[in-house]
Amino acid sequence: MLKNRNELIELREKCRMALDSQTLKVLICAGTGCVAGGSIDVYNRFIELCSEHNLPVSIKLEEEVDHSSIGIKKSGCHGFCEMGPLVKIEPMGWLYLKVQVSDCEEIVEKTFIKGEPVERLFYHDNDKVYKKQFDIPFYKKQTRVVLDKCGQIDADSIKEYIAEGGYMALEKALFDMNGEEICDMIDKSSLRGRGGGGFPAGKKWRQVRSQTETERYVVCNGDEGDPGAFMDRSIMEGNSHRMLEGMIIAGIAAGAHEGYIYVRAEYPLAVKRLYHSIEEAEKMGILGDNILGTDFSFHIHINQGAGAFVCGEGSALTASIEGDRGMPRVKPPRTVEAGLFGKPTVLNNVETYANVPLIIMNGVEWYCSTGTETSPGTKAFAITGNVKNTGLIEVPMGTTLREVVFDIGGGIKNNEKFKAVQIGGPSGGCLTFNEKYDDYMLDFDSLKKVGAMIGSGGLVVMDDHTCMVEVARFFMNFTQNESCGKCVPCREGTKRMLEILEKIVAGNGSMEDLDLLEEIANTVSNTALCGLGKTAANPVLSTLKYFKDEYIAHVRDKKCPAGVCTALKTYKIDENLCKGCSLCSRKCPVGAISGQIKSPFKIDPSVCIKCGACQDSCKFNAVYCE
Repeated sequence: MLKNRNELIELREKCRMALDSQTLKVLICAGTGCVAGGSIDVYNRFIELCSEHNLPVSIKLEEEVDHSSIGIKKSGCHGFCEMGPLVKIEPMGWLYLKVQVSDCEEIVEKTFIKGEPVERLFYHDNDKVYKKQFDIPFYKKQTRVVLDKCGQIDADSIKEYIAEGGYMALEKALFDMNGEEICDMIDKSSLRGRGGGGFPAGKKWRQVRSQTETERYVVCNGDEGDPGAFMDRSIMEGNSHRMLEGMIIAGIAAGAHEGYIYVRAEYPLAVKRLYHSIEEAEKMGILGDNILGTDFSFHIHINQGAGAFVCGEGSALTASIEGDRGMPRVKPPRTVEAGLFGKPTVLNNVETYANVPLIIMNGVEWYCSTGTETSPGTKAFAITGNVKNTGLIEVPMGTTLREVVFDIGGGIKNNEKFKAVQIGGPSGGCLTFNEKYDDYMLDFDSLKKVGAMIGSGGLVVMDDHTCMVEVARFFMNFTQNESCGKCVPCREGTKRMLEILEKIVAGNGSMEDLDLLEEIANTVSNTALCGLGKTAANPVLSTLKYFKDEYIAHVRDKKCPAGVCTALKTYKIDENLCKGCSLCSRKCPVGAISGQIKSPFKIDPSVCIKCGACQDSCKFNAVYCE
């Protein structure tokens, strides 16, 4: 138990020395993706092999160390998820990709013992080999600030976090600043909430601080309900102490003594590591009563959500923590006035709190040197879909969409043509490149102008084989299922929009349906109760704006340009390619194909159920789809 500031400083120095005694650091990614790929087996095999070779190993950082060793650690997410399991070797900076248990012996013999690389496990792009992690194009154009320690330290060790400068910001906030000064610093930094809305964090904190009610709360939104998004999860798994440090500092600033983390139960690894980190911090005296011997106390509790998308909205989230059904309420009063348990509440997401210690330690000028004037700092994104390099990235605010997709993402898979990016999940919109908007800047204000939003940071890249009408239908189906049903515009409006979209993809739509779809979308946006309802129509409005021609093709020509919508497909047989083998006819489950052996066969469109069995079975590529 640390009793004062000096003891924390002494511990930091001891931990730093202990960390330096590890002449080789082996960081095995233990984020959810790599764990699913077998990284824990790799970790265990490394330990077994080191024991067999009598190599000195440090699995847990100890303060008193009198010999050098190899540090073998379970780190957080490295980001390059599709290449996992990932193993990083320090101080060389080498990154091994797709490491399997069968590779461990070679790594131990070459790298651990001889200090030589295993070339075949490096990233290869054509004839070029990239040994170091940050030379790989996927990493090179990133600016990892919030994620800088994810993948760089033991995810389960408070001592490694302290050795790397962790809790220095808390120390400064406790002993060198007061709550008003902290609010002032966060306010001047223009830190904006990373949960999607982009509201100034400093302004929110100051509003809570100014309330006459003395009982206040700090709440962290770790719900992250957007499909394909996992930024907050990776921080909670890989560097949870930075988030906790930010929450404690927010408590000092707002005059709060209780904090709650709302995290979805579908994140079991994040929940496990949060509990462990809180327990470590409490034992250390960094969390709990009389932190570091001061009169400031702060306790953090964890609440697990059941996965309701609407609980990403502030008032629904606090209602869920209170034990009620997660449903938004009418505002005012706002959360800063009457939030959790009806008390003034600071509510930010994981990434927002993780920025706070960095601002406190490095200053406003440092923070504002990255990003744009109105959206300073960096933003983490999860890039997925039809892109060569998928995973977790972090870039300065204002980075262009083109840079993210083509420089970091490596372009479209199989060299297909780029079509669009869905940004911000169900609350966001679909964007594409055209003459008017050649490059979209990824920041709060720029995206708002073009009908999209950052959201929590999901980026789904789509190629030319994607049907944008089906994309709108998919997200509307998600939103309609997740609507809490409290307000009529969202409950009924999303249902009606989904019905129209389903009608269109089934080939039964009309031009009047397009007008009605847009009218309902605008009505829902203008009248829904909460922020989620107001943004529910964004996928529809953005696809209508940028891909109106696809909607018209569906309703007027009864064609799906991308060939995705089953009801609008027409299977035909090219007479010049058909050899008359009859295989397609034999595979057809409804007898829609007829013909004579060694003569071209034909498909009866009135009987065809468009299952695609004929196309899949044809060995001569004679069956095609229009």
